Amino acid sequence: MNSKLANWMSRLGTEGAFVVLARARELEAQGKEIIHLQIGEPDFDTPKNIVEKAKWALDHGYHHYTPSQGIPEFRQAIAEYLDKTRGVKYDASEIMVAPGGKPVIVAAIMALLNPGDEALVPDPAYPAYNSFIKFIGAKTVPVPVLEEKEFRFDVKDLRDRVTDKTKMIFINSPSNPTGGFLTMEDYEEIAEIAKKHDLIVFSDEIYSRMIYDGDHVSITQIPGMKERTIVLDGHSKTYAMTGWRLGYAAGPKEIIKAMTDITLNTVSCTSTFTQLAGMEALTGPQDDVEKMVAEFKRRRDIFVDGLNKLPGFTCRKPKGAFYVFPNVKGTGMKSKELADYLMLEAGVACLAGTDFGQCGEGYLRFSYANSVENLQKALAKIDAALRKLPAFA
Repeated sequence: MNSKLANWMSRLGTEGAFVVLARARELEAQGKEIIHLQIGEPDFDTPKNIVEKAKWALDHGYHHYTPSQGIPEFRQAIAEYLDKTRGVKYDASEIMVAPGGKPVIVAAIMALLNPGDEALVPDPAYPAYNSFIKFIGAKTVPVPVLEEKEFRFDVKDLRDRVTDKTKMIFINSPSNPTGGFLTMEDYEEIAEIAKKHDLIVFSDEIYSRMIYDGDHVSITQIPGMKERTIVLDGHSKTYAMTGWRLGYAAGPKEIIKAMTDITLNTVSCTSTFTQLAGMEALTGPQDDVEKMVAEFKRRRDIFVDGLNKLPGFTCRKPKGAFYVFPNVKGTGMKSKELADYLMLEAGVACLAGTDFGQCGEGYLRFSYANSVENLQKALAKIDAALRKLPAFA
């Protein structure tokens, strides 16, 4: 029988972390022990005050639809949070709430790109950008982020890739998968390009609180850039709320209105009790966030030191997020081949760098959102597996 699927489904990508997770679960069902370092989510529980607020909301009848743009009081709390953390003032009308970060990505792309338009996207980068840009018939123009520049853009290279079809620039800092961190100097040069060519910047700042060296900076802090930037942030990483599905966008009112119309026609709205819990997260105590980030920093240091002792591995210490992106070219194996080998031979699940773009060849991504005990166990298992290879035997 001929396929009944629409042609555009062939343009829709996947996300490697969930593919590898499914494979790891299959192996576990067969009795194999797997250490999960592939999935990007904190291994901490959501703080109790947030959980209690959700329970309160359910007990008090908050079971119904909300405005598609989000509860006004929550949007105001988000605006105040952005002012506090970035020093950039937003009105509640410039905020949109969504059930997770991905709906924000999808809504922004659908609202701004036509088939044939081009968007500049880091390579390697979070795969959802590329997947949906291609899905709607627009074109991704990859811009390499370079290990020798601490996984930042070469801004001249970025500038050279702008054409008369370019409409958007995607940036992500701190970055998934590299942990790279853009500086204010980087932002100033990107802003100059965006203003000169009248481009919209999509700034993914979901890891804005996951920073170990320095403070978070946003391109919206540069005069004239708030008016041409969509900021993505949310609760999944900062407050260990991945399963709650709570993200938000901040941007120009006209674009936020268009994105809200897309939200209305797809998911209707974000659940009421989740939004009330999210408001508690932003306005309540931040002690649990600070403790979690301090623990991630400790794990980062231990894991990076261990990776640098492995044969064929070198690893820079990331400044943010909770991922490492070691260079594995010294093993002589392709990224996907090595990731598969470590899953089967060492029982360690990680991702090939190529899951994030062609420039990820020669790298692996590990999440260190796991216990120190498991991280050390994974290092020992990887070391043992590598020493079975002819190059290191």
